[in-house]
Amino acid sequence: MTAVSPARRREVIDALRRGAVPSAGLDLFAVGLDRFTGAVGEDLDTVTAGGSVFKAIRGEYGSGKTFFTRWIAERAKRANFATAEVQISENETPLHKLETVYRRLTERLTTSTFPPSALRAVVDGWFYALEEDVLAADEVTADAPEVLDRAVGVLLDQRLAAVSRTAPAFAAALRGYRTASLAGDPATADAVLAWLGGQPHVAASARRVAGVRGDLDHFAALSFLQGLLAVLRDSGHPGLLLVLDEVETLQRVRSDARDKALNALRQLIDEVHSGRFPGLYLVITGTPAFYDGPQGVQRLAPLAQRLAVDFTTDARFDNPRAVQIRLAGFTLDSLVELGARVRDLYADGSAASDRVRALVDDAYLGDLARAVAGGLGGKVGVAPRLFLKKLVGEVLDRVDQFPEFDPRRDYGLTLSANEMTDVERNATSADAISLDL
Repeated sequence: MTAVSPARRREVIDALRRGAVPSAGLDLFAVGLDRFTGAVGEDLDTVTAGGSVFKAIRGEYGSGKTFFTRWIAERAKRANFATAEVQISENETPLHKLETVYRRLTERLTTSTFPPSALRAVVDGWFYALEEDVLAADEVTADAPEVLDRAVGVLLDQRLAAVSRTAPAFAAALRGYRTASLAGDPATADAVLAWLGGQPHVAASARRVAGVRGDLDHFAALSFLQGLLAVLRDSGHPGLLLVLDEVETLQRVRSDARDKALNALRQLIDEVHSGRFPGLYLVITGTPAFYDGPQGVQRLAPLAQRLAVDFTTDARFDNPRAVQIRLAGFTLDSLVELGARVRDLYADGSAASDRVRALVDDAYLGDLARAVAGGLGGKVGVAPRLFLKKLVGEVLDRVDQFPEFDPRRDYGLTLSANEMTDVERNATSADAISLDL
């Protein structure tokens, strides 16, 4: 295994102990994703060159959709992309309200050097780049701040000319943010930046400084996304990976809202393919029922046509370049392979490294994997989260800390309903959980 820093190892192990997907370090234990590596690399190259890409990820609950999109995000960040993961939900982020999707995007915007929200860092970096470009032209000097500011304003308008044709308020807000910042008015600058990020209810006084009105609406949201991509590109980020996760929740909303959301998704796909969003890598995730069922994609024929892929063939020959790709989920063998990678990662940072590898060997990992899957009704596909949580928190930690602990002798697996997700509880046979009747 490649050398891993103690901080990175600790971050990954701590997340697995909590039963969560780590925010970084996924390449350390990614299993079964090699077949997607080439296609993802091609997509990133396309976006870097000024193109745009749309991809739909398909998989049952527990098949690793969130893991897969975060794995893509890690690769994107290594290419200096900005990334944002937005959870679609009826109440918090309804897909048919694109202004809300844009707001969540800016709230969750992250780069390789700045955590969410990285919007301020990106905008500040953009203005710095504009100043450097102006000074590099040798027409303005740094000792003439007023002249420099005017020249930056002219360059700002030039860089955002395409965006300003449909959303002049985007450039106006950026000018307002810079004006307030240079004037030493951080409160107004913060408010204008919040408005630029789609936040509602920004003080009218701050909006007057920027020369903008009202709140961002559904129709302006796509233009603001276009503007954000231009700012990212000029500030050194060749693209944005935007993940819309759990899109299948659309199946549970009112029919009118569902139809609007499906049409918004169709519009997004068409805009991506039309070239309106150079530098955008848009990914959605959903269950097979969402893509194939009557309450999902099939409800809107134009959307179904755009996402159509034949999955009746042998999964071994799935095309990773297709618009829709499926995740097969885990088998017992791949679950054991996953456990072995996590064990080795843990052992590399343990003073009891030899004991960890000896007592938690592949045979034991197989026994634990079968036990966890058996407790979940034999559904291996939903077992990885609990399997890793038990492996790290209840087996590896004890082997590491207690010299006399032997997992085969001293540990018996237990699964309780209160530590399971809804999907895991549904997979468990009814008589496996004690009920208060």
